[in-house]
Amino acid sequence: MTDATPANQVAAPDMVEPKAGKEEGNFFVFLLKLVLIVVIFRSFIFSPFNIPSESMMPGLINGDQLLAAKWPYGYSRNSFPLIPGRIFASAPERGDVVIFKHPIDGTDYIKRAIGVPGDTVEMREGQIILNGEPVPKVRVDDFIIPQSDNTLCHAFSEIFTLPDGSEACRYQQFRETLPNGVSYNVLDFGAMPQDNFGPVVVPEGKFFAMGDNRDNSLDSRFPAAAAEGIGIVPEENLVARATVLMWSTDGSAEWLLPWTWFTALRAERIGNTL
Repeated sequence: MTDATPANQVAAPDMVEPKAGKEEGNFFVFLLKLVLIVVIFRSFIFSPFNIPSESMMPGLINGDQLLAAKWPYGYSRNSFPLIPGRIFASAPERGDVVIFKHPIDGTDYIKRAIGVPGDTVEMREGQIILNGEPVPKVRVDDFIIPQSDNTLCHAFSEIFTLPDGSEACRYQQFRETLPNGVSYNVLDFGAMPQDNFGPVVVPEGKFFAMGDNRDNSLDSRFPAAAAEGIGIVPEENLVARATVLMWSTDGSAEWLLPWTWFTALRAERIGNTL
């Protein structure tokens, strides 16, 4: 007799063993694609930056995490090591909050662009004079910030006690408005040596930058030196333009105490645009 499969039964197909090598290969390809996407995103679109100092208070304070746009000023080796020279180059506009490499030591710095090529910049008694015209500077409400692990009161600030018993710092605050309409708040400790500067003319291919915390900022008013002033900065050192705050903490969080992750959060700062 000849063996036959009954009409109401289906012959079982041969069992195929999964190919471990193929699965490992697919995972490697996925991982490679993921890394490539992250590198492209951080190099050419947006990149996170943290604020380690108080030179840009009140807009930016120690413990802030911001998102910076990488395309506004073009791309260079500061964006991606393999890029020769600078492509799609563009100059910052007055009032931009710019991230750039320090001209001497290459550290990432963040300041506000005040003068662009051809501008004459000077300062008299703490007021910027741009191309011979004083930049309006109007007194507004004091800037008050609680003292914390990330934010200590400067020696020239006023320290006072809040209702809950904690201490806070009080600073004189002013509103500046540049000729192109960009407005922002600055801090001022009063009469200081750096309140008088210039005049200087910003050369082609460079920009003049200042910190918003005017008396606590080593900026273009100071000669370029490692870990100190920045001088007038070459545009080729530009990295990105700050756009929005995405996180901020006061420094009191502890990994082993999960509830401190929330109590340390400065939620009111998240989403602030720059």
